[in-house]
Amino acid sequence: MARIQIPLDVITSRLGLGERFESLRSGSLSSRFSNLRPLSEFFDFKRLSKPANFAETQSRVNYNLSHFSSNYAVLFVMLSLYALLTNWLLLFDIILVVAGMWVIGRLDGRDLEIGTFRATSSQLYTGLLVVSIPLGLLASPISTLLWLIGASGVSILGHAAFMDKPIDEAFSGEAV
Repeated sequence: MARIQIPLDVITSRLGLGERFESLRSGSLSSRFSNLRPLSEFFDFKRLSKPANFAETQSRVNYNLSHFSSNYAVLFVMLSLYALLTNWLLLFDIILVVAGMWVIGRLDGRDLEIGTFRATSSQLYTGLLVVSIPLGLLASPISTLLWLIGASGVSILGHAAFMDKPIDEAFSGEAV
């Protein structure tokens, strides 16, 4: 059976995503949020308008994705927190896995002994796996992830498409 190979470099170069995500990898977290735009600029309802055509929509999205990138990252984090806080079982499962891995890691390869009960690290990892996988499947993480992708896509791309460029930026590309 032949493997299907998707040429990701063709997709990312066509959409200009390679350069946009390169800055995420190279910078620290504090420098990432240093260009956070004020809420008055982000929610400037006077600049909201329907784009005239697809070229204008594309121009607005390209400008706004770079201009408000930190604000969009904060919006994505807020939607992620909302998704976790509304899905208590998924949140519990994530906390269970992280805490279980931390506790097992703190044993440094030694066996866990509680009274007459004795368990190796391998048995503890297996027990954590046996408990967390069915709990995780019951928590429907795929539907939560799809909701997060849809909600953030509609919010971010909707804002980027309908938020007009500032006046001084709109005329910077034209020849005099």
